[in-house]
Order: sequence, then structure tokens, then C-alpha cells
Amino acid sequence: MRFYILGNATKPGVREEAERLQPLLATVGDVIAFDLEQALDLSSLTADLAVVLGGDGAILRAARQMGYHQVPVLGVNLGKLGFLADFAVGQIARCLPQLTCGGYRVSSHLMFECSVGRPGATQTYLGLNEAVIEAGPPFSLLDLNLEIDGEPALRFAGDGLIVSTPVGSTAHNLAAGGPVLGQELPAFVITPVAPHTLSCRTLVESADRVYTIRVGQSRGAWLVVDGQDQVPLSAEATIEVRRAPVAFRLVRLAGHSYYRTLRDKLHWGTPPNYRPNQTPPDPRIE
Repeated sequence: MRFYILGNATKPGVREEAERLQPLLATVGDVIAFDLEQALDLSSLTADLAVVLGGDGAILRAARQMGYHQVPVLGVNLGKLGFLADFAVGQIARCLPQLTCGGYRVSSHLMFECSVGRPGATQTYLGLNEAVIEAGPPFSLLDLNLEIDGEPALRFAGDGLIVSTPVGSTAHNLAAGGPVLGQELPAFVITPVAPHTLSCRTLVESADRVYTIRVGQSRGAWLVVDGQDQVPLSAEATIEVRRAPVAFRLVRLAGHSYYRTLRDKLHWGTPPNYRPNQTPPDPRIE
């Protein structure tokens, strides 16, 4: 097997664990890229597996570094939550035989392209979680217009707008009150942030549509892609979000599932912590 070892060297423990892991992986294959500074151009390399050390931010970083040459990612959690990076450091040695014999599943997940058009120039960003248009200084309300495949769909004043993938639905979208989507759905979720209206609600739509956002005569608007690329927006800027021609690929082993992660990391769908030997109250009885 051919491996990338990627991560964020600024995070505690990442470099030490990466250097410990390198000779271990070398016993079963070739480590063709060792990069903790996001310095390498991976477009000319090929690998069977990218081992990414850190948290979810490190995986977002690695996905953007791989660009249009995505390699299946095995995330090793050295961060806080580790929603995507759900393997512990000590599990890698135990899982190596399973990995080298192909005893794993690779799930495929929607990525997006976000293009910012200005007079005379267009810049495109590749993302995995979300594109957010949000207010910056002087932090006044933004006047936002959304079109879907060229048809006017939404206009409101508020603090911003999130266009999220299913993978990103448990990130900024969730914090803003949006729904959790199944990670492999071919859909985007559009969530207004603090809209100044009673009728503006989250929308889930097909990933095969093109989403165009225009910022009205508002000052201080920014585009933030995956929490890592920050782009100031002028009033003339047009933002387009569409499905990327590549997909993010995540390694899944037996016993690791999306709903288990929701339960373990976000305590989703679990009952309250009742005291021992106490019968849960019947909600129908007051």
C-alpha cells in the first residue's frame, strides 16, 4: 500500500504521533508523502490511503490540499471532537492487518466548488463542509439574495447564510439551528443565520442545482469556506456554489458508523441521564 501521512503540526501531539506512525506504516507499504505543514503539492502523487492526524479541521485541510486528486482518508483524532477523525491513536496498529487486506469500506461524500465573481476576475475554492456568507466589521445586517438554477428563491436581511454539505451539516449548520443530514445524501442544506423575518426557514435541495448568492448594498460581508479560507466580499460580488467533480472519501471499519458517531460525540438520540434505579417518568402524565 502507498500512504500519505498528513496533519497539522501546530496541534499538540501531532508531530510526535506522525513520526511514531511512519515506521509502522513503512512495514506494510510505502509512505510517499509526509507533510504536516501543507507544503506539498499532492496533485502529481498517488496513494491508496491518506492517514490524517488531528481533528476535523485537519481533515478539512487535507481534503483541500488533495484538491481534485482525492485519496481515501483515515482520520486519527488528536483534536477535541473528532467527528470525522474517529480513530484513536492506539487503534491504528491493531487495524493495520484489516487495512492492508482491504477489509474496510470507503464512503463517498459530496464536495463543492464555491466561485466568487468580481468585475474582471473569478476565484474558485474547493470545500467539504460549508460556504458561509457572514457579516464582518462594521457588523451591520446583510441584504442577501439566493437564486437556485437562476430562479429567485430567497431574499432576507440577517447575519449571514450557510450553504452546507451533508458532512458539514453537523458543523456551523447545526449550531445555527439547521438539520442533520445523512452524510451520503446528494444534497445541500441552506440555512439563514439570524434572519430578520418570521418566515425564513432552512431549505434542503438537490446537489445537482447551482446556488447563486448576491450581497446587496451591505458593508463588511465575508465568504468563509470550511472555516479556513476567508474572502472579503464587495457589493458587486456574486457567489456560486455547485457540486464539485470530485468526492471526499472516508475510510470506515466495522463498528464505526455515522449514527454511532452521532450518539457518542453529540449524544444524539440518547435518553437523559436518570439516577440509578429510577424509573423514567411517563411524559404523558403530568
